[in-house]
Amino acid sequence: MLEGRKWPTHLDDVVEEFQECFDAMERYELLFEYAKRHPTPLPVEEWTDDNQIHGCQSRAHVICYVDGEGGFVLRGGADAQIVQGLMAVTAMAVNGMNPAEVADLEPDYADSMGIRSSLTPSRANGFLNMFKRVREEAALLL
Repeated sequence: MLEGRKWPTHLDDVVEEFQECFDAMERYELLFEYAKRHPTPLPVEEWTDDNQIHGCQSRAHVICYVDGEGGFVLRGGADAQIVQGLMAVTAMAVNGMNPAEVADLEPDYADSMGIRSSLTPSRANGFLNMFKRVREEAALLL
């Protein structure tokens, strides 16, 4: 079910894991697990007005930069576990990519995972605002 994939291949296993979930509740539980395993968290001490994502139901913050090897890095934090999980999966998708690739990336993986259809409309909108912010930050790093 990965035909027509538009996300990085390194995210395939994650997408497949979510596709195997029985229902929205199981997807939420899996998001909570990913929140705990966030590869590049952003501690509360680093949350500022400048890095806050506006239009998100909860408090959410991101910092994006290019590492010493030219790879994009997303660090994110949120006060809601579901948002933290969404950030973790997004970080897994974009970290290490070229900023130009991140700037052009679409959030198709979230649809294929069944995440966006499981979210409330306000959470889905917040996810899109977070993803848009990450793409904008990547474009600024070009």
